[in-house]
Amino acid sequence: MLPTPTAEKLLSRGLLDVLIRAGLIAVLVIFCYRVFRPFLDLMLWSLILAVTLYPLQVRLKGKLSNNDGRSATLITLIAIGVLMVPIYLLGSSLAESVENALAVVRSGNLHIRPPAESVADWPLIGKPLHAFWLQASTDLTGVAQKFTPQIKELVLTLLGKLAGLGMGLLVFIVALMIAGIFMAYGEGGSRSAVEIASRLSGPDKGPQITELCTATIRAVAQGVVGIAFIQMLLIGVAFVLKGIPGAGLLALAVLLLGIMQLPATLITVPVIAFVFTTEGASVATIVFSIYVFIAGLVDNVLKPLMLGRGVDVPMPVVLIGALGGMVTNGVIGLFIGPVVLAVGYQLFWQWVRDQPGAEKQS
Repeated sequence: MLPTPTAEKLLSRGLLDVLIRAGLIAVLVIFCYRVFRPFLDLMLWSLILAVTLYPLQVRLKGKLSNNDGRSATLITLIAIGVLMVPIYLLGSSLAESVENALAVVRSGNLHIRPPAESVADWPLIGKPLHAFWLQASTDLTGVAQKFTPQIKELVLTLLGKLAGLGMGLLVFIVALMIAGIFMAYGEGGSRSAVEIASRLSGPDKGPQITELCTATIRAVAQGVVGIAFIQMLLIGVAFVLKGIPGAGLLALAVLLLGIMQLPATLITVPVIAFVFTTEGASVATIVFSIYVFIAGLVDNVLKPLMLGRGVDVPMPVVLIGALGGMVTNGVIGLFIGPVVLAVGYQLFWQWVRDQPGAEKQS
């Protein structure tokens, strides 16, 4: 039976209404995204911090007359107070290292030792490296003038990275404050998350997905980012107190290696060798070396304890999230990337395993 002209008009009009509504919704979503986009990374970081610290608030608010606002405020103030001291020390060391490097360059007292003759016998790169090294040891000014554009570009890149690091630390403090607000309304936020997940995947799966996302965020934030940050503080403060040149940059390198799941001994062992070479063996150097070496291995003890509390997230997922986040969003992405990618990974495999009829077969 063919549709009548009236039915065709109603069908086309209904389709047109659907398309207009969909178009208006799409325009509204795009406009809202463009307005919210500058705050997206900040809000994600705040949410990650709030979810990670919320169990601590639950334990603490019982001692503060079950007042969520007081417990959240107290946690935020303590966290900012604890972080400001090492961040100030590392920042001061970083600024001092840059000033000392500039002073040495301006004074003209920078000299490079000539290379050994055995360098020329190295395969492939031996002869050109020996020639360049020899020229730098005899005429450093000429070499610097020859590579002025490249040096200028490198310096500008480093300054940009340092500025991004400072902005990232400032954003972290702001995110911690916003996380305190989220924690003050933690129970309502938890109910809202369950309602959203239930609306998207059904009332039966909603609570499970919410619990999975929460466990993944806490596992990665505590077991990867948190451990890397703790390790950076332990090693960085020791570098600063010992007066290691470039202590701030070395501490930042420890943080990056920790998030990328590489051992901190890549930094600590050369520093220990440098201390023994320049200061010799003494009680102070031996104590410093033992402490720094143990601090470089502390992640091997903390990871099974903290990462094992959540869900199993493969380390390549965390590594790709850290590198991809750093490339796309700088320092902030370095922290957010592993968490977001781990949540997406867990949700994907949850969707793969949740096949129709799987429960009946089992």
